[in-house]
Amino acid sequence: MAKKINEYVKWVGKTDWELKKFHGDEYNTINGSSYNSYLIEDEKVVLIDTAWKPFDEEFVENLKKEIDLNKIDYIIANHGEVDHSGSLPKLMEEIPNTPIYCTANGVKSIKGQYHKNWNFVTIKTGDTLNIGEHTLTFIEAPMLHWPDTMFTYMDKENILFSNDAFGQHIASESLYADEIDSGVLYSEALKYYANIVAPFSMMVKNKINEILKMNIPINMICPSHGLIWRKNPEDIINRYYKWADNYAENQITILYDTMWNDTRKMAEVIAKGIKAENNKIDVKVINTAKSDKTANLAEVFKSKAIIVGSPTVNNGYLYSIAGTLELIRGLKLKNKKAASFGSYGWSGEAVKLLNEELKKCGFTLINEGLRCMWTPTEENIKECFEFGREIAKSCE
Repeated sequence: MAKKINEYVKWVGKTDWELKKFHGDEYNTINGSSYNSYLIEDEKVVLIDTAWKPFDEEFVENLKKEIDLNKIDYIIANHGEVDHSGSLPKLMEEIPNTPIYCTANGVKSIKGQYHKNWNFVTIKTGDTLNIGEHTLTFIEAPMLHWPDTMFTYMDKENILFSNDAFGQHIASESLYADEIDSGVLYSEALKYYANIVAPFSMMVKNKINEILKMNIPINMICPSHGLIWRKNPEDIINRYYKWADNYAENQITILYDTMWNDTRKMAEVIAKGIKAENNKIDVKVINTAKSDKTANLAEVFKSKAIIVGSPTVNNGYLYSIAGTLELIRGLKLKNKKAASFGSYGWSGEAVKLLNEELKKCGFTLINEGLRCMWTPTEENIKECFEFGREIAKSCE
């Protein structure tokens, strides 16, 4: 069902309450999500983005209830990824000649996925489209988070249709960010940034600076996932700017997996050592085999340092740690510190291998790490405690 935003703009997207996995199995969406599509009815009618393919028939049928499809003058594809463009083929069966406005990379993306030679109109930053009372201005935003991404700005209403920027994976009957619990809102917004946008933080800063130089008022930000920012939209812009600037809170996160609880014991004592040295540091202790990997990455993103632990298994380390490190490496984080630890029975290579991987992830190693043979003794417990204190000192 469509939801009215103002006299000219309606939300005509799809709320996906059941979505629990996104980007394959890469992102856990515990709160569901939405695929936001927007219908602008001025002298000309414009549709901005569509919905994911599993909902294409529903999307098109619902859109027919709002408007005669033949009255749609233009389609804007801010981004060609399938969660935004998936309903295009079904829609274009109905209105095959309707112009589709997108970037040059957008044309490549959409053609590459659907193998259709639709009526594409290629845009560049600063190009405009007059639709009557309003003018739409296009702003290329490459790598936020695909090469084809762009924003669309609607003057007079001062709305920025930002596609994947400023979004959250939240399913809600509410339309606006100020209508839901702020803790959930900002937790999901940061999680979204950390998991999807963080690798492109330099582009984020540059794009925000570019938009600020354009001196355009922004009264509302309409992203392609989650809730619309209608009150103080500059708040989420400022948060993005902070998040993009090598963000870190006063937090240390301990990530570990364990076989017979020996590495777990080490992790818990290390945490106590950190707090004993500096009780103002927030310490998170996470078993990567039993926790949400998407939430874990958000905690890593927030941390000034991480400590990674695993027992040595088959001359390596446990697979949940391996997977976590692979995800962390993709975030391209900077200015963060790290250390490693683990128990072992025979060869004990895990700590050395973890150090090598942490360096590949861009972390500065605090020390050479800590190993414990078999179950920690009282002496090992003291070493773990002092290990935690040393790490806390290095983060002051």
